[in-house]
Amino acid sequence: MATDGGAADGDVGAHLALSTVAAQDRPDSPWNRAAMAVEHGDPLCCRTEWQLSALATLHPTHEPLIGVGGAAVLALAWLPHPQLGPMLGPCEASWTYGCPLLGPDAVELLAQLLDRLARRRRRPAVAITGLAPGSPTLRAVEALPHHDCCETSDVHEQCAASLAGGLDGFLSRRSSHFRRHVRQQQRRARAHGIVLERVAPTDAAAADAAYARMLAIEARSWKGRDGCGMDREPARAFYGHMLGRLAQGGHARAIFAVRDGVDLGFLFGGCVGGVFRGQQFSYDVDWSHGSLGNVMQLEQLAWLAEEGARRYDLGPMMAYKARWAELRTPLQTRVLLPT
Repeated sequence: MATDGGAADGDVGAHLALSTVAAQDRPDSPWNRAAMAVEHGDPLCCRTEWQLSALATLHPTHEPLIGVGGAAVLALAWLPHPQLGPMLGPCEASWTYGCPLLGPDAVELLAQLLDRLARRRRRPAVAITGLAPGSPTLRAVEALPHHDCCETSDVHEQCAASLAGGLDGFLSRRSSHFRRHVRQQQRRARAHGIVLERVAPTDAAAADAAYARMLAIEARSWKGRDGCGMDREPARAFYGHMLGRLAQGGHARAIFAVRDGVDLGFLFGGCVGGVFRGQQFSYDVDWSHGSLGNVMQLEQLAWLAEEGARRYDLGPMMAYKARWAELRTPLQTRVLLPT
């Protein structure tokens, strides 16, 4: 793998070793262990399931640069920039929810990499995404010598719900109107013969089967009919790759709303380290009156609570999520410019 302009693994230094996508693309890889060793605002999006799926499907021309040292990992790639030229940044460079500096001492590992590149007369800018305000990683990035640390306007407000106290605890932190409303929606769905099916694929065949069901529903959703659903490329390949990787580690979770053997809706995501990250949900447009999104989400919360999960991450803040999520984390980006 070409990384820093031709350096062999042994050239990188005593503490830093270069790695490959193939070596890291497994549930228990050093990359994934490092991603869970330090608290992140969006932990699943720091992992290989998200980052490598995006690299393969959204950014196939970006050359990865993966560094491993001790318990830390640099999950970087070379990105083209019209003004700065080739720069380093995250493997997933579209939404930038994840952080490429993983585990304790990741910033020190980055300093070693940049020093090695400088000796080869390469001094790239570096975009560090997914940084939570006041986090040790952010403070260390801002203190990195020989670089100006520039704050950008690229901020994603992530929202989440605590699962402390299980489903009852979640509901106790919502208004009485919310509780009454979702219970009514549950009863109405049951009265219409809706059955909620829990699916947790653990191998490629099961993941493919579950994904085929999702894509069939998506084609009948408003998004699918408008041509903006996840059944269109590159989203189709991205989410398919991610679901397969989540299944390999036993992390995939999906809810299907079924009536008389016909799939009407789905909700899926991944649960790692007690944190569930929702990815996509959709339903047949002919069942827009059925409140299937709310009903499936409540079932997912019940399932996660039974498993002892501690948090439900809903991704970027949107108006419809406000009733479900009481926690907010603004994820920031810093660009390091060599001085």
